[in-house]
Amino acid sequence: AIGYMTPDIVPNGIAAISKALAAGWGQLITYMSYCETSVNQKLGAKGDLGCQGTPPGPSYDPNDAAAKKTILTSELANGRLAMMAIVGMFF
Repeated sequence: AIGYMTPDIVPNGIAAISKALAAGWGQLITYMSYCETSVNQKLGAKGDLGCQGTPPGPSYDPNDAAAKKTILTSELANGRLAMMAIVGMFF
């Protein structure tokens, strides 16, 4: 497997960063920079992504305070779970 990163040579967690070649990191950063600069990024309100939110279904009402609280609470819980999953990958 010359030139490929196979699971038998890549360690778990943060140690995997050292196994990637510098050219690979350069390509990744270059592509990320291209994606960030090629999009029409207009100034707007903080957090305004130009959409009405992420409705879970056709019955979503953005003016309903109880539904909004439920969605924000579940989003917060999912964010915390994702953070714990990332921390778990480091060990």
